[in-house]
Amino acid sequence: MITLANVVKSYGDVEAVSGLDLTIRRGATTVLIGPSGCGKSTLLRMMNGLVVPDSGDVRWLGERLVVENLAQIRQRQGYVIQEGGLFPHLSARDNVTLLVAYLGWGTGRIEARLGELASLTQLPIEALARYPRELSGGQRQRVSLMRALMPDPDLLLLDEPLGSLDPMIRADLQADLRRIFDDLDKTVVLVTHDLAEADYFSDTVVLMRRGTIVQIGSIAELASEPADPFVSSFIEAQRRLQIQA
Repeated sequence: MITLANVVKSYGDVEAVSGLDLTIRRGATTVLIGPSGCGKSTLLRMMNGLVVPDSGDVRWLGERLVVENLAQIRQRQGYVIQEGGLFPHLSARDNVTLLVAYLGWGTGRIEARLGELASLTQLPIEALARYPRELSGGQRQRVSLMRALMPDPDLLLLDEPLGSLDPMIRADLQADLRRIFDDLDKTVVLVTHDLAEADYFSDTVVLMRRGTIVQIGSIAELASEPADPFVSSFIEAQRRLQIQA
């Protein structure tokens, strides 16, 4: 569905992504994981054009992402960030419906879709009348997910969507997200720094370090057949953190 070929992105003297190749498989959940600063969020943002590579190609269904087609392609993608990224001056309902109202959806179609998504994300329908400051962290993430899913996108991009939540809310949302992924059969790309979360969600894990891909596979494959000493070190460090928690 998305192909990145020899993409490079630098910020000043720091090369965030370094000559990287990656193909995102349609219908699968791909998790980008690695230490802070490894380039995983930059890579995700290249997929929807929020970050433009200094060199290399990003292609959507074979079509190169360029300024002329970016708006049209973004309408086929949903994007969720940490803490939701909701507009504080808009109600939850208006946050969710902003894009489709712009696209000219009728009231009946919007209301029907809102009902479907509220049920899917288990958000109380009355919460849609509230503003983001009046919602809990978990509710804000559910609203953000509804906004991303509202136009029924082909691709869902999630950048550390659960990173700021407390453990119990995070566990509930993890279960809900996996159910949603299974029910909707979408192509999903998710960024996380948490190995257990990557294992829970992924069909494929992409482990990154310093702007490059170190290994692609399942968590079991990374653990049993590490391509590099860094892979083993990363997994062991994650396991120690989980034991301490």
